[in-house]
Amino acid sequence: MLYDETPLGNTRLIETGQTRGFYAQGALVAVLTAQPLDRFLDYKAPEGGVMQGAYVEVPLGPRKVLGVVWGAGEGKFDPAKIRKISNVLDVAPMREEMQIFLQKVADYTLTPMTAMLRLATRAPGLTNPPSMQRVVALGSGQPDRMTPAREKVLAVLEEQEGQHFMPSELAQMAGVTPSVIKGLVKQGVIVELETPRDVPYPKLDPSLPSKTLTPSQASAATQLQAHLQTGAYQTTLLKGVTGSGKTEVYLEAVAECLRQGRQALVLLPEIALTVEFLDRFETRFGRRPAEWHSGVTMTERRRCWRMVGQGDAQVVVGARSSLYLPFQNLGLIIVDEEHDTSYKQEDGVFYSARDMAVMRASICGASVVLASATPSLETWVNAKAGKYTRIDLEKRFGAAELPDMCAIDLREDALETGRWISSTLVSQVNARLELGEQSLLFLNRRGYAPLTVCRACGEQVGCDHCDARMVEHRFHAHLMCHQCGETKPIPEKCPSCGVEGRMAAVGPGVERLAEEAADRFPDARISVLSSDMSLSARALKSRIAEIANGEADIIIGTQLVAKGHNFPLLTCVGVIDCDLGLQGGDLRAAERTFQLIRQVAGRAGRAEKKGVAYLQTHQPEHPVIKAIIAGEEDEFWQAEAASREQAGVPPYGRMAGIVITGPELSVVSNVAQHLVRTSIGLRQIGAEVYGPAPAPIARVRGKHRIRLLVKAPKGVMLQPALAAWRAGIRLPNNVRMNIDIDPQSFY
Repeated sequence: MLYDETPLGNTRLIETGQTRGFYAQGALVAVLTAQPLDRFLDYKAPEGGVMQGAYVEVPLGPRKVLGVVWGAGEGKFDPAKIRKISNVLDVAPMREEMQIFLQKVADYTLTPMTAMLRLATRAPGLTNPPSMQRVVALGSGQPDRMTPAREKVLAVLEEQEGQHFMPSELAQMAGVTPSVIKGLVKQGVIVELETPRDVPYPKLDPSLPSKTLTPSQASAATQLQAHLQTGAYQTTLLKGVTGSGKTEVYLEAVAECLRQGRQALVLLPEIALTVEFLDRFETRFGRRPAEWHSGVTMTERRRCWRMVGQGDAQVVVGARSSLYLPFQNLGLIIVDEEHDTSYKQEDGVFYSARDMAVMRASICGASVVLASATPSLETWVNAKAGKYTRIDLEKRFGAAELPDMCAIDLREDALETGRWISSTLVSQVNARLELGEQSLLFLNRRGYAPLTVCRACGEQVGCDHCDARMVEHRFHAHLMCHQCGETKPIPEKCPSCGVEGRMAAVGPGVERLAEEAADRFPDARISVLSSDMSLSARALKSRIAEIANGEADIIIGTQLVAKGHNFPLLTCVGVIDCDLGLQGGDLRAAERTFQLIRQVAGRAGRAEKKGVAYLQTHQPEHPVIKAIIAGEEDEFWQAEAASREQAGVPPYGRMAGIVITGPELSVVSNVAQHLVRTSIGLRQIGAEVYGPAPAPIARVRGKHRIRLLVKAPKGVMLQPALAAWRAGIRLPNNVRMNIDIDPQSFY
């Protein structure tokens, strides 16, 4: 198979009966570059020829840019004007299955192929040849004097223990000038080393003993291994209650994949989970895997990309973008916590890593394991329909039992003014303190307070660049916009009426909850876990280890604490505001609330002592709250599925979100109105167009945002109609149009 057509928006696979092509010197080849162009470019094959899929450098104007030989050139231009490929990179060519995968993702998400190639080549220095490189690492010397800049450098080196950095990278990460690095090198505080640019990762040993598995774990592991042994595509939902040992089960699937000589990819939803997982992985296989996420140095990212491509990285543990690494023999993809919303990319290329993992595995004949205690409705429906195999782990590992669930009706146990912890929950936490056990107070809201209001005039402090209210972060002494990151000092007087002393924080965040906990439980050791606490991966690992070792009595946390952590002494969980996630019109609100509360409650009682979760709510009769309390999981999913099916929305219908953005509201509105007037092609296939309407957050970073929503029956081929619709309008230069297939959020 080759890709034949030149216009990228209409590229399609065609059957040619040819094997993967080799192009002799001077032959015309089509090269896909990562530049924002709308077509393939013709070049002449260099001396010695070139393989299809080869990564190359080609001249484009005065520059040389990275590209991939996609197939035969069209030859519609004057041969005398066609330039020659400058350089063939010394890396493994892109496999045909990867070309197919990128094209399928592009077609599904309506993304230009050039953007897909950028996603697949996000490693620095790919055009540099294999060679030695000069890097720096932490030495044994001490600085003659300590300065703030030197402290920053040493903090980065200590945080990234054992890592090597390019000098410029270390300076950038520490926020200092290169001269600071040079000065520390002279004093021996930092040492310079000559190392190979890229070396293979140490071999993993699948024969090392695993943890002793329970009969249900062993049965699940055997089923996963049997799927792998067929060598055929298979997707399995590994559904296990919190604490049932899903990780140990799927690590046995990784071991089987290694025994077959194939590569494995483990996707994790949060970098914060990586450190803890890597320790467990090293215990099982003797060595650490390759890593791919934003916390890895540029040197390591380049090494990972190249070693994956030549088969010298057996397992990669990474974030969603690791799905686009150039695996040579991918046999297994694990999507841990497959329900997690962080698997949806909502910037640049809009895609769901969970769904694209299934797509990639189906192309290369790999197995997929979707692991979760609370699977997404889409996965639940696919398993129920028989598209996915389902394996259940219904009991916790060892003697641990699932926690009891209790609702605290805040209409009866009313909160005191300025307080957020009910008297019932206070008494339960006090009881745990007396027993030497831990309690978790969960509130999925960062900062100190979500709103700062003037009591004199009612002004709510908002962001200057977004239609969003600024969140007070008292630990950092500023207000922050959670849309664009803009910060302001906490005002002493109203920015609108100028009255002093009347500014008030309204509502609770985790910082305010921690303040109340310190007041109510003065002798307790309190630890706060939140994604905005500026904790590095190493510091977070240390904080979690301290909590697990009993060095905290009360944990205050956001959804960060709901993801995979094991605190043996934790027996009481208090969800401060169960109703928070049920607000708004998001079609997935009930599903996400159910998942989050179940995951948080699952932190309790993971050792010998049984746990209890208390849910503070003003509406204990709400179907979601009732389902959580009663443990009626399948009943909840069936009711939620019936509701979605009746409404004709995913997974029983097709949806696309369209957002038009631009600096001038009138121009953005005109574009949106024109799109609606020209949407007859969508209506002809049975789709409905809703809007235009201002987005819930109608201005972000100074850009106005107007939304449209397209809904269609499940069997409709929506993407071709959307592509034709989009092609029918020429956008003004300063206006952007984003199409999100299967949107997960509607902000």
